[in-house]
Amino acid sequence: MSEINFASFPQKPHGGKLVNGVLTGIELEKAMEKAKELPMIMVDLEAVITLEMIATGVLSPNEGFMVEEDYISVLTEGRLKNGVVWPVPLSFAPIGDRNKEVIKTLSVGDEVVLADETKEPVAILKLDDIFHYERDFRATHLFGTKDRNHPGVDSIYRRMGDTALGGPIQLLRRVHWGPFENLRMEPKDTWKLFYEQKKFHSVGGFITGANPLHRGHEYIHRNALEELDGLFVQPLVEMAKREYTRHEFRMLSYRSVLDTYYPKDRTVLAPLRVTYIFAGPREAVLHALIMKNYGCTHALIGRDHAGIGDYYDKYASHSIFDEFTADELGIDIRLFHEVFYCTRCDNPATEQTCPHGKQYRINISGTGIRELLRYGVLPPKEIVRPESARIAMQGVQPKGVDENNQAINPVGKTIKSIFPYYLESSRIGGPKRKSPLKVEELTIEDLENVIRDVRTNADRVYKGIFDEFSYVTDTLRSTQDDWVSEARESIYKQQEMVVEYLEEKVNKAPEKASDEFMYQDRGEAQHELEVARKIFDDIPAALREKDLEYRIWNPLPYKRYRGSDEE
Repeated sequence: MSEINFASFPQKPHGGKLVNGVLTGIELEKAMEKAKELPMIMVDLEAVITLEMIATGVLSPNEGFMVEEDYISVLTEGRLKNGVVWPVPLSFAPIGDRNKEVIKTLSVGDEVVLADETKEPVAILKLDDIFHYERDFRATHLFGTKDRNHPGVDSIYRRMGDTALGGPIQLLRRVHWGPFENLRMEPKDTWKLFYEQKKFHSVGGFITGANPLHRGHEYIHRNALEELDGLFVQPLVEMAKREYTRHEFRMLSYRSVLDTYYPKDRTVLAPLRVTYIFAGPREAVLHALIMKNYGCTHALIGRDHAGIGDYYDKYASHSIFDEFTADELGIDIRLFHEVFYCTRCDNPATEQTCPHGKQYRINISGTGIRELLRYGVLPPKEIVRPESARIAMQGVQPKGVDENNQAINPVGKTIKSIFPYYLESSRIGGPKRKSPLKVEELTIEDLENVIRDVRTNADRVYKGIFDEFSYVTDTLRSTQDDWVSEARESIYKQQEMVVEYLEEKVNKAPEKASDEFMYQDRGEAQHELEVARKIFDDIPAALREKDLEYRIWNPLPYKRYRGSDEE
C-alpha cells in the first residue's frame, strides 16, 4: 500500500503494515495460469470470506493462515509469536475425503489452489507449515468450553479437519457481495476517505451483529460523535444464524435511521463481511483490531460485545482489554455499559447515569427486540426507531407464532427481557402487584397488555411530571390551559361548600344519637368535618396571573441592567 502515507495519518495499521494480498494485472494473469497446474482444495463460503479479509488487510498483519507456532501462541497467550496482540487463530484445516487425499500429497514449500464450490480458483496458498489440528485444544482455549451447544465450538467440530495448513495467501478472485457490492469498503478505501478526503483527525469504529439498529446503539454513536470527528458503522453481514434478522434487512434498517437521524457528512456506513467466531471477549478484541485496520482511532465497545448466551460474564468484553496496554492495542477503547430507556429520565441511560428503579425502565434487549418483530409487534419507539423496526420485521426469520401463540423464545422471556417492570407492576411507573407474575405463566395477552401500556404511557411519565412543574412555575399564565385552574377552583368551591354544610351539621348534632345505626352523634359528625377540612387544605391552588404578581418583585427597568441610566 505504498500509495497510502500512513505517517501523515493519526492512526497506523495493526503491526505497522496494511496487508495487500489481492493480485491484479500481469501478476494475476500469471497466477491464474499457474493455478491450473496446482493441486486443488475445496473451501466453503466461510473460508472464502476469511481469505478476502486477509488479502484486503482487514486482518493485518496476518498474510495468511497461521503456522503452528503462531497458532498455539495466539490460543495460549493472545499474541502472535513475535508478541503482537492477536486474540483468535486464523487456521485452515480442510474437511472432506477428497481434500484429505490432496493434503496427503503436500509438503512444506508447495503451493495449493483454494477453490469455491464452483471449482473456480479463489486463492493460492504457499505452505510454510503442515501440522496436526487438535479440535479440543482450540475449543478449550478459545471458548473456554467444549460444549457443542456453543455455536463456535460446534463450528470447530463441523468444519475443521485433522490437519492444518499454514502459510501466506494470494487472492485471485473477490466474490461479488450481491446487494452490498456498491456499499463495500476495504481498508485501502477508508484510510483515504477518512484522512485525505474528509480530513478527519479521529474516527470511532462500531461493529454490530445480528440485530437491527436500536436506541442503545444510537446512544453510543451520539456520545462518540460529541467528541470524535467521524463515526464508522459496520454491520456484520452473511454469516449469522437463520433465526436472526436477515442481513440485507439489517443493513437497510441501518441506512434508514442513519439517513434520517445522523449527520451525513460525519457518518460512514459499510457492511463488514466477516465470519462469526462467537468467541465473546476475544472476538471483541478482534473487532477492535479490525476497526484499527480500517483506520479508526477509537473502538466503541458495548456491553456483552460478541457474547453468546451465558457462556461469558456480562462485562467480559470490557475486562479483557485490561490484559493489554494501550500501546499494544494502538486504538483507544471506549467501553459502554448496558443501555436502557428510563421513562422517568425520559432518556436512554445506563446504570452509570440513571438512579431510577426498573419500574420506569424499558430494556434494550437485542434478543427481545428480535422476538417482538417475530411476534409481529413494532417495538416501543423509545428503544427502536420505527424506521429501523419496520424494515427489520420484514427480514426476521422465521415469522409469526406457532399453534400455541409462541415464537422462538417463549412470550414470558420476551416480556421479561424488555419490560422488567411488568412482572411486579401492572403498568409502567405504577404500583406494585399484590403478587408478582411468573415468567412461565405469561401469555400472548400479557404481551398485548404491556405493548399497549407502553405505547400509551411511556411518554406520559415525564410529560406528566413536566406538566405539573410548568403549572406551578409559569408566571406567563397564558402558556397554561385555563381548564386546569378552572377545575381546581371548582374543586375548591365544592369542598368549601362541603365544609360549610358539615359545620352546620355539627352545630345541630345531638351529643348522643337515638339510634347509632340510623343517626350520627356530634363526635362522629365532628370527625367528618375534620376530614373535610383536611381535604380542603390538600386541594392544590388554582394559579392565576394575579396570584403570582408577588414573584415579579424587581421594579427596575431592563435598561438599568444594561448599564444605562439615560432616558
